[in-house]
Amino acid sequence: MGKNQNLVLDIHEKPNFSQWITLSIQHLFAMFGSTVLVPVLVGLSPAVALASSGLGTLAYLLITKGRVPAYLGSSFAFIVPLGIAKVAGGPGAMMLATFISGIVYGIVALSINKFGYRWLMRLLPPVVAGPIIMVIGLGLAGTAVGMSMYKNFGAPAQELIYSTKHILVALSTVAITIIASTYFKGFLKLIPILFGIVGGYIIAALAGIVNFSIVMEAKWFEIPNLTLPFVSYDPSFSWSIVLLIVPVAIVTLAEHIGHQLVLSKVVNRDLVADPGLDRSILGDGVSIIIASLIGGPPTTTYGENIGVLAITRAYSVYVIGGAGVFALCFSFIGKVSAFLNSIPQAVMGGVSIILFGIIASSGLRMLVEHKVDFGDNRNLLISSVILVIGIGGAFIKFTPEFELSGMALAAIIGVILNLVLPGRPKDDSELDLFGEVEKE
Repeated sequence: MGKNQNLVLDIHEKPNFSQWITLSIQHLFAMFGSTVLVPVLVGLSPAVALASSGLGTLAYLLITKGRVPAYLGSSFAFIVPLGIAKVAGGPGAMMLATFISGIVYGIVALSINKFGYRWLMRLLPPVVAGPIIMVIGLGLAGTAVGMSMYKNFGAPAQELIYSTKHILVALSTVAITIIASTYFKGFLKLIPILFGIVGGYIIAALAGIVNFSIVMEAKWFEIPNLTLPFVSYDPSFSWSIVLLIVPVAIVTLAEHIGHQLVLSKVVNRDLVADPGLDRSILGDGVSIIIASLIGGPPTTTYGENIGVLAITRAYSVYVIGGAGVFALCFSFIGKVSAFLNSIPQAVMGGVSIILFGIIASSGLRMLVEHKVDFGDNRNLLISSVILVIGIGGAFIKFTPEFELSGMALAAIIGVILNLVLPGRPKDDSELDLFGEVEKE
């Protein structure tokens, strides 16, 4: 591939000290809002999420031999199963299932190293992957709206207290995020979520629904509340929890491959060939394992990362590594953790309305861009079944302790339907989720 004449920093170029600090903090800010939103939604520590994000990013850079400038943050795909798992099986079962998800990544990485990645594309053509992604976003719609409307979201349905003040704060947060995304220019356009959270926080403070005392009382230096196996809990294996969480890896693996292909175009290098999808997927899996061992949410590569690289043209892995180091350092600043915990649910609800809607729209966009023909009954049936089972909350209970439900069930049934129904495309170009030809 040719040299990018507008390049600021190439992948292996080391910035000077001031560049390094500025670009790394800037990069972290672009990932910050989404990274801390996930743990807030599932009841995990935002500080631990920052630590696992930083450690996971550094591990990823090491495993990919410093050739892939990718930052890893909390994955939205796991929000619903993590929330259910935490209630049903406690932290032990939840973190063990997350650990197994990382192992699945390792197995897939070995399989890609051996057989290439076409087999994965045959399991996940657009007609399957698109509706599954839509289920992730639409399945979370009730959570976003509930956080926005009620003072005490999370209480039993009959005890929920509607609040006009809270819904107005949420809608104000939505408005600020939309304005930032639509009208701001340059790098500022890439951090609308951060603007939304900060703006919403200020409005919530003026409305009197922010508890500042926890920020004032917090220490400047504070070790994150790590959740460690055999220290904080005894790991417990549960088939129902494993089958609730692990199948989500199907979706995040497809997302990972898509990010790698787009990132290759941005940095003008074939990252699928060098260092290879096997290494990048292994790095992603190791990051998930690290998160599970310290009590953080599963991580994934971020689309925001690609956006920042595209606009700054600073592709240096030193900048990405610096962002990872800053994330780790911020996790030890008690004031930062307390500030994150003080953000009202109404503000997070407003941000979630946009983020969850974007996730659902991304699945729809995949169907449109790949021109999935819904005049074909095969495509219509597959997508319809995935959407209704996933959003409707269907489940199969095998035993009182073992059930397969929600998005995991929808994903598995979608893959099976795609494999067994007649009329599956034979041409690899039709099967390809990302419109790329694999290089042998």
